Amino acid sequence: MTALLSIAGCVLLFLGIWGVTVTLPTKLLAGYFPKDVQEKLKPRLDSLPMSPKRVLGWVILVLFIAGYIGLFVYAGIDGLRHGFTFRQFFVRFLTIGAVIKVFDIVCLDYFLLTKTHFFQHYFPETEGCEGWKNFGYNRKQQIGQCIKILIGSAITAWIFSLL
Repeated sequence: MTALLSIAGCVLLFLGIWGVTVTLPTKLLAGYFPKDVQEKLKPRLDSLPMSPKRVLGWVILVLFIAGYIGLFVYAGIDGLRHGFTFRQFFVRFLTIGAVIKVFDIVCLDYFLLTKTHFFQHYFPETEGCEGWKNFGYNRKQQIGQCIKILIGSAITAWIFSLL
């Protein structure tokens, strides 16, 4: 079950990134891009009006967040059904989070960001930016997220072990 939920989390992450990129280019999304890409996108993002397409993007974003919450709640409920201990919950949540983070770093940051022109297709004004070639530009951010996954796994395991 942990492996299936991990794969589901990776699929959710990809679909969420793709859906938000296509429908909802925002400063929030751009904040994850390299600095030179953010600068090229700034004029476009500052002038985007609200449209049905952007409303759809907000819906996708809400569904994406709800999907992640649901994924971890389901993982916890399944663990309760199987009598998991704190340690088993912790390992399950940490495994799911770690697999998703590895997918994010390897498939999205390395492959999608630096090896394809996925984002440049949707943001043509960023074509030629050096940041698209700079794998590891967000190393500190990634380390911070890994620490948050560790802490979040412990807190979530503690909550479910109390139920």
